[in-house]
Amino acid sequence: MKNNIECLQPEDIKIDSGSKLSRKFRFDNSGEFWQFFYEMWQNFLVKLMADPYELQVKEKIDRYGNQYWQAYDPLTGNSFTSGSEREVSMWIEQLYRQR
Repeated sequence: MKNNIECLQPEDIKIDSGSKLSRKFRFDNSGEFWQFFYEMWQNFLVKLMADPYELQVKEKIDRYGNQYWQAYDPLTGNSFTSGSEREVSMWIEQLYRQR
């Protein structure tokens, strides 16, 4: 993970005659900023336009690097978690047979 934290140098800070502190901000990584903003906007639109009753399945990785799957049915409120994609598929099939 890249750390993009920059400290302001003393010459970047000036005191106005009104004794207000103002700073000159530099966006050296403005491309990264706009890429981050664009991705956040896209995620927002996807969530906004998503069907609230659609089955949700997510692939996740725990802190030890193990892959697992989470499935959630908003209609029934039931959820299922497994380390096997096949087991999640079977749970989904069983869920739709019951309907």
